[in-house]
Parts: sequence; structure tokens; C-alpha cells
Amino acid sequence: MTIFQILLPAFVASLILTGIHAYLGVHVVERGVIFVDLSLAQIAALGTTVAYLAGYDLHSSTAYLFSLGFTFLGAAIFAMSRSHRKTRIPQEAIIGIVYAVSAAVAILVMSKATQETEHLKDMLVGNILSVSWPELFKTAVLYSIVGFFHYIFRRRFLLISMNEAEAVRQGINIRFWDFLFYISFGFVVTSSVAIAGVLLVFCFLIVPSVSAMLFTERLGPRLAIGWTMGAIVSAAGVLLSFELDLPTGAAIVATFGAALLILAAYRRAFRRPAVVPSPEH
Repeated sequence: MTIFQILLPAFVASLILTGIHAYLGVHVVERGVIFVDLSLAQIAALGTTVAYLAGYDLHSSTAYLFSLGFTFLGAAIFAMSRSHRKTRIPQEAIIGIVYAVSAAVAILVMSKATQETEHLKDMLVGNILSVSWPELFKTAVLYSIVGFFHYIFRRRFLLISMNEAEAVRQGINIRFWDFLFYISFGFVVTSSVAIAGVLLVFCFLIVPSVSAMLFTERLGPRLAIGWTMGAIVSAAGVLLSFELDLPTGAAIVATFGAALLILAAYRRAFRRPAVVPSPEH
């Protein structure tokens, strides 16, 4: 096989992941629940770990259903913990607690299984180079369905994310639509973690969206910048991992971090200084 044939499935997987996660990242950043993806991804990984301990193959349909079931539970918790009123306990604290507990329980469960170190590594950084074309096709179809669902109800989802007060004023049931949002999010995360691992899924969600926010606040340009950055950085990370014989998932994560630093430095160096009116005016 040529280098192109080896790397192409991983690159296509990165494009698919970028497509849906860059959009969902806009919602996550606007809602201020930055670690919700990391938490849901860890819950999904815990479900897969439980299935593995029960004797099922990590890539079987049963393991996927275990992971999806755990993710739905997390979606319910996050939807119920959302409140438009000021509370003593912020939702981000709940998200952090769920992540920490899920990670700890996954480690405890894996301590009773064989080859626990290898599984824990795959759970964190995945093995995107081993993805198959049939798996990519199924993932693309699933993400297309989720994307179509979000397109149909885009007005409500975007209003809740970007102007919660107005959504409440219009009488929208925030918790119900939050639950639908996290359920759709759960389908995406469950499939993404199986391909790319927890850390890479988090980067696909947050880094393109944050990078785009350095340059624009408008939704369309943010998505365009996020998708472009995700595609370029993914290709660079996959190629870098192959050339230097590095773990692909970790290499893409590191490349995302380096790209964000470069963009932030560029934005700081070339941004226009604010014009301060003179006292005469």
C-alpha cells in the first residue's frame, strides 16, 4: 500500500469529525459549557469499558449500545442541571464532577480487565489510522442525520445557545430542547470516541470554534474558519504522525494546540488597535 492509501481513511475521518464538531463547538462555546464534550466523551468511553469487561469486543454493536446508553444518561443529567436562573452551583461544576467520576470509574473497571493499559490509551487518543471505510460510511450517514436534525431546528438551538434570555421570553422549554441537543450530541460523541478517542474529540469540538472566534463573531464565517482550520490541521497532524512514527491521535491534538497558538499570536500581532476619541471630540 502507498502512503496515500494508508493515510487517506484517517484524513477522511478527520474531515467528517471536523464537519459536525466545529458546528457543535459553536453551541458549546456560546453556552459556556466548554468541557461538556470531554465529559460526554468520557461517559461514552466508560460505557465501552463496561462492555469490554462484560466480554464484548470493543468495536461490536453491543459495545456501541452500551456506550450510547451511558451517553444518554449523561445527556439527561446535563439537561436537568441547566437553569436560566442564577444558582449557587454552576453547570460547569456538574460537568466537571461527571467527567472526573466517569474517568475514575473507567480506571477502576479496567483494573479488572486484561490489557488495561492498551485500552486506556485507545480510550484517550484512539486509533484513527485503523478506521475502515465501512465504519467511515456509517459515521458519515449518522452525522448527516444529526446535522439535518440541527438544521431543521436550528433557530431554537441557536437562540438557546446565543440568547437564552430571549428563548425564555418566547416560552421555549429550555430543558426539553437541551435534552434533545445533548441526545444528538451523544450520538456524535459515541461514534467519535470509538474512532478518535476522548482527547482528539475534545480538540475537534473546541479548538476550531475558539480559533474562529479570534477573527469573527458571525456564525457563517466562524463555521467556515473552523472547517478550514480543522481540515488543514488534521491533514498536517496525520502526515506528521506518519513521518515521525508518532501516535496519530496525539499528534493531531498537539498540532491543533500549535495551530491555535500561531493563530492567537497572529491575531495579537496584526489586530488593529482600538481608536480612542480625542478630548476635543
